[in-house]
Amino acid sequence: MTTLAERAVTRPPGSYTTKLLEGGTEAIGKKIREEAEELIEAVDEDGDEGRKHAVYEAGDLIYHTLVMLAHRGIHLDEVAAELARREGTSGLAEKAARKKGNN
Repeated sequence: MTTLAERAVTRPPGSYTTKLLEGGTEAIGKKIREEAEELIEAVDEDGDEGRKHAVYEAGDLIYHTLVMLAHRGIHLDEVAAELARREGTSGLAEKAARKKGNN
């Protein structure tokens, strides 16, 4: 995350991360969608090779997600804090509370 945050500021030429950042939300979002689909497909593949493929695709998805966070200036610690805030709360209860608050 430190490297991505630095690249969001310095934009070194020839860096794939720089290319994504310069493409903005649209370019990064396109890659996130693509990688999410590839991960979903990979987890259904059989055997050890399928497992390895899923790990590879998860790495791609996480990397591109981290680039999006860096693009927005969001540090991974903020996401970790949000997940910690939710710990012990049923996802279903949390979702229901959001719906009630939006009425």
